[in-house]
Order: sequence, then structure tokens, then C-alpha cells
Amino acid sequence: MALIVQKYGGTSVGNTDRIKNVAARVAKYRAQGDQIVVVVSAMSGVTDNLIKLAKEIMPLPSEREMDVLLATGEQTTIALTAIALHSLGLQAVSLTGAQAGILTDGVHTKAKIQNITPKQVHKLLDEGNVVIVAGFQGETPEGQITTLGRGGSDLTAIALAAALKADLCQIYTDVDGVYTADPRIVPALASSGAKVMQSRSVEFAKKFGVVFEVRSSLNDNPGTIVKEETANMEDVVIRGVSLDKNQAKVTLVGVHDRPGVAARIFKALGDATVNVDMIVQNVSHGTGTPATDISFTVDKPDLLKARKVIDGLTGEVGFGEIIAKEKIGKLSIVGVGMKSHSGVAAKMFESLAKEGVNIDMISTSEIKISVVIDLDKGESAMKAVHAAFLG
Repeated sequence: MALIVQKYGGTSVGNTDRIKNVAARVAKYRAQGDQIVVVVSAMSGVTDNLIKLAKEIMPLPSEREMDVLLATGEQTTIALTAIALHSLGLQAVSLTGAQAGILTDGVHTKAKIQNITPKQVHKLLDEGNVVIVAGFQGETPEGQITTLGRGGSDLTAIALAAALKADLCQIYTDVDGVYTADPRIVPALASSGAKVMQSRSVEFAKKFGVVFEVRSSLNDNPGTIVKEETANMEDVVIRGVSLDKNQAKVTLVGVHDRPGVAARIFKALGDATVNVDMIVQNVSHGTGTPATDISFTVDKPDLLKARKVIDGLTGEVGFGEIIAKEKIGKLSIVGVGMKSHSGVAAKMFESLAKEGVNIDMISTSEIKISVVIDLDKGESAMKAVHAAFLG
């Protein structure tokens, strides 16, 4: 008898028919004698609609109340999934993140898991139940509802698998596994859409040694096993190409160029839990007071919050204007050993130049090169870069 954690994303539970399909799949594993914990996302489109409703009332809603609101999406799905399992004659119990023992810090909308005490989950499993847990959510020690950020159901599943010492963790989505690029943009890879796992969940899996499988909930094809890679095959550099459409760029023009200014700006953003990704500072030495332009990227949903933070620093920091741009994409190539392989960045930039794509910002590391480009050219740029490196 194995203990298996299965996670089903929004498309896999997108309507009642798909929820019934999920129940049927779970029933097959249960019939083999396995103990099953099911982690589900909100039904596709539900979270976006809840955000839209909130912003129709107020452009920058309270983050505490947003957590209370968004957590209802997953709670709808857990109840429907339990009902679908009941209809097949199976014992099943749904649990919120809090009821499943998921304890987080107090950072609303981007909470981090501090601890999981899965005593209740083990008890229900031992009583013969399938346990369905709401992904994406937990609670603080004070009992406040929190959410884990976009894609947080992946993290819930991986973290639960680690806490339960599960034999297997399966991440079900709408494709057969992990691809070198999104097959909706590079169609030669597959006929159906793809999702990218939340990066925090992959980091968590690496930290706690959780091996997981990404596979389709729409068929029985084998998926992709994700585990620690052995340090060999030095000739393999690029593993994949990704395009993040959920980024926004903020530029502060004419910032007073003196020590401590950048530190003050980014400390204020950090204190407001705005995650800053790429940063570029251009120093200009004209007449009068030296000035600089500082550009940085944030998640698109954080743009209004970032602007509010910067507006609050106007008198203290001193700058000319704020320019915000939402129609950007972050195109990345990912692989190992980039630092020891010359010419990778040049090859990427050449492929973009041939496609007529202008590069706005650049960020490099040992495993990734990212560029900010115009979103309108994002998909054509991704195809060009994928063709250059991966054929």
C-alpha cells in the first residue's frame, strides 16, 4: 500500500465533468489499496474572476481580505471533488489548508509555509478516507487565512508530500509532462497547452528531496519524473525556454545619484512585500546634480502597490517621474553550466536581433539568462530562441 499525493490544477477541475474524471482516476488508485491525498486548485478562471470583482470595487484592495476572498476558490473545488467521490461510493473528506495543518507566516497574498502538522490528514487516511486538501492556502499562528501566491497549489502538494513522507507525488495538468517550451507557443512540441510549475515548489522539492511526476489528467500517458540531476553530460547546456507574461516594469527617471538612495527604494518595496526581479541602473553625468534612471520589474498584480510605495518616497528620495509599463515579457533560457560555456548569451541575442526584437533589460546567472522584451513580440521571440538552441 502506497501513500500518494495527487495535485490537480485548474484546467483538470475546470468543470463538473472534469471533476468527475478526477474522481474516477482517484478511485482507480484507491481500488489498488493506496492511500490518496488530493490537492486541488480553484476551477480555471475562478481566481481571475474573484480578483476582477474585488478590483471593480477598489483598485488596490486589502491584502487580508483578498486572501479571504481567493481562498474560497479552492474551497469550492474540494467540496465538489469530495461529492464526486461520494457518488462513486468512496469515503472522502475535504479540508481547508488550515484544517490540513498548513501553518504560514503573516505575509498576505505571498505567504511562506512555516510548518505542516498533518495529524488530522493521517487520522482521516487511517479511517479509510480519501483526503482532499485545498491548495494555495494556509493560516497564520493567529488564525488568519493566507494564500501562497500564484501557482501555490503546486507548493501545497510538494510540501504535503514531504510532511506526510509520501511514496509518490503526482502533479496533474493538461499536458503529458514537462516540455522545453510552452507547446501553445511552439506547437511542434505538443497539441495541447502547458503550464509551468511554480518555481518555489520546485525549490521546495529540491530542498526536501521530493521526487515528483508531472503528467496529464486527460489521458493515461506516462509523464515526466522530476528529480536531482547527476553532474554529467557537460555538453548539454540549454534545457528549456520560458516566457513570463505576468511582469511589469517601473522606471524612476532622474533619481538623485547619491549613496543609499537605491537601498531606501528597494527596502521600502521589500517591506511592502513587493518582489522585485530584474534591476537596471543607468548613471548619467550632465550639468548640475548627478542623476540616474532606475528600472526594475515586478509581478504585474503588484504594480499598483509598487507605485503607491514609490509615491510615498517622492519627498525623501527625489526623482523626476515614474514610468510604468505592463506590456512586457520576460524571456528566459534555462540550463546548467552557462558560466562555463562561452557564446550562449551572444547566440540568444543574435536570434532575437534576426527576429527584430529589441532587448530592454538583461539578467544573467549560472543557470539562466533573462531578457525583458515587448510583450507583442514575446511569442515570436520565444519561437526564434527555441529554434536556435533546441531545434
